[in-house]
Amino acid sequence: AVTRTVKSGLAEGRPAVKMSPFDYHRPETVDEAVALLETYGGDGKVLAGGQSLLPVLALRLAHPGHLIDIGRVQGLQSIEVEDDGTVSVGASVTHARVESSDVMAAAAPAVAGAMPYIGHRAIRSRGTVCGSLAHADPAAELPAVALAVGAQMIVVGPSGQRTIGAGDFFEGYLSCALAEDELLIGVHFPAWPPRAGWSVLEVSRRHGDFALVGLVATVEIDEAGLLRGPALSFFGAASTPVRVAEAEQLLDGNAPDPALFAEAAGVVSGALAPGADDHASSQYRAHVAGVLTRRGLAEAAARATERAACHA
Repeated sequence: AVTRTVKSGLAEGRPAVKMSPFDYHRPETVDEAVALLETYGGDGKVLAGGQSLLPVLALRLAHPGHLIDIGRVQGLQSIEVEDDGTVSVGASVTHARVESSDVMAAAAPAVAGAMPYIGHRAIRSRGTVCGSLAHADPAAELPAVALAVGAQMIVVGPSGQRTIGAGDFFEGYLSCALAEDELLIGVHFPAWPPRAGWSVLEVSRRHGDFALVGLVATVEIDEAGLLRGPALSFFGAASTPVRVAEAEQLLDGNAPDPALFAEAAGVVSGALAPGADDHASSQYRAHVAGVLTRRGLAEAAARATERAACHA
């Protein structure tokens, strides 16, 4: 492992950097990384791609004394498909790798389909899938994807390894179930059903901005042509990604139909109570969520119907 001190302020005639001083650590194994987290607790922060953490440090919204860079930790760089179809993505895998991966497009299409919405290409080339999940920004795409498909987070700490479902992982604004001495080493996305479709939609002020409201929709089409297992997972609508169970129950077991989708949209708009800010009112966000519901369900059902025809 490598450790060195990074200081701010004037040095050798150079301008002052914005970050507070910290000790930089570069472990080479998961055990080393966990040991560092156990030693420094809340004063240590994990650096993966840095696309969320470094701006926070530069603005001094956080000032940890220790930065633990996991970029060279062994065994965290892989994308693997298990025999049962489960897709495992390591903690160092970038958005760009997922976006360009034929394996991900086939085995986890909703995950791959969300990638073009994440920031800009430069951000995706450095930012990591697990970093986005651990950051737990409620306006980000990947937490909502994880919630929609039922992803499992693989976490290692001093007591060993544990698995946390997406429904229990996101606890609040920029807050997740990771303890201070735990490391998210990967995420498992479940096998994609052969008759399932998906849609990822969002409304933002500009491409690359965080969404005012977004939706990840997934649904299966059974042999009778009916909707099964629908998931409507919204981002930018609450302090965590959120599913609307009332609308999902309305859809389940019924034939795909624009009138049904419009009814579900009405349920969504009535169920959500998004926050308001300088960018949009609560009422506008709730309305947009309904519009995205109609469009997302139509797109997801069309993809599911196409896949179902291939497996008939």
